[in-house]
Order: sequence, then C-alpha cells, then structure tokens
Amino acid sequence: LLQEGESNTLKSPGVRALLLYPMNALANDQVKRLRELFEPFPEITFGRYVGDTKKTRVDALEHYRQRFGTSPLPNELISREEMQANPPHVLLTNYAMLEYLLLRPDDTPFFDGEHAKSWKFLVLDEAHVYNGAQGTEVAYLLRRLKDRVLKSEQGRLRCFATSATLGRGGEDNP
Repeated sequence: LLQEGESNTLKSPGVRALLLYPMNALANDQVKRLRELFEPFPEITFGRYVGDTKKTRVDALEHYRQRFGTSPLPNELISREEMQANPPHVLLTNYAMLEYLLLRPDDTPFFDGEHAKSWKFLVLDEAHVYNGAQGTEVAYLLRRLKDRVLKSEQGRLRCFATSATLGRGGEDNP
C-alpha cells in the first residue's frame, strides 16, 4: 500500500486488502490497532464492515463515538453508504458478513466494476479456528470470493493465514 502511495495509484478507491476475522469482537479490536497504524498515512483508507455497521454517516458517527469514545480518522470509513460509494483500501469484516457482501446488490462495488480491480491481499486471521464443517464453508466462501474478484486470474491475490495460537510445540506437531 505504501508503494502504491508512492506511485500515486492509491488515489482510486477499491479494496487492496481484506482482513477476515472469525467474529466481530476481533474485527472491533483490530480497528483500534489500524487507527494507530494508518494515522500517519492518510492516503490509505480503511473500514470495518460488520453487522452493526450503520448505513448512513450520521448514524455511524454517533454509534462510533459511543463504541470507541473518539471520532474516526479522516481516512477511516465508518458507514455502509460511504464504503459502498468508495470502497476502502483495507476492508475488515468477518466471514458471515463476507457471505452477505457477496450476495447483496448494494455491496457489488467491493467486488465488481471500476473499484474492484485492485484486490491484492487476503488475510485470514485466527486460522486455527477454521476446522471441520466451518473450515469447509469458509474455504468455499474464499473460493467464491477469489473467483469473483480475480475472474480466474492466477497469482494476483496473495493469501495469508495468521494465528496467535501456536499450540504446545512438538507435542501438537511432532
């Protein structure tokens, strides 16, 4: 993203990185960290799109101030309408909301059209929780996402899985 900023290609809206969390609590926690990270880089926009994200900026601003005790940064998108009109460079959501985003017509700007050609990164946080049936469902969801934004183009999307839970070392993985 910093390289895009240097080459002036970051001026156009559109998701460059999706940070996918298993639950809202983790996405909410990360907003605080991203605020600190992106405050010195006002050209990088970011937004948290989860179930309680309000539709309008006015409603979202009040909700945001109550939840976080502060006002959003200028590069922080907080309402559905502003993210749909100008998708953020970094989008935070959870896998349940991603399912809705892929289906709802109002959310197509994230995945289709002029703002959807810049996808570069997909980060699956807390990868250790995606096992069994849930892991299978999320795997299919991510395949649908990749097919939608990449149109079968290989090698453009870099995928990362993260986890703070490493287990008991050699006991868990001899």
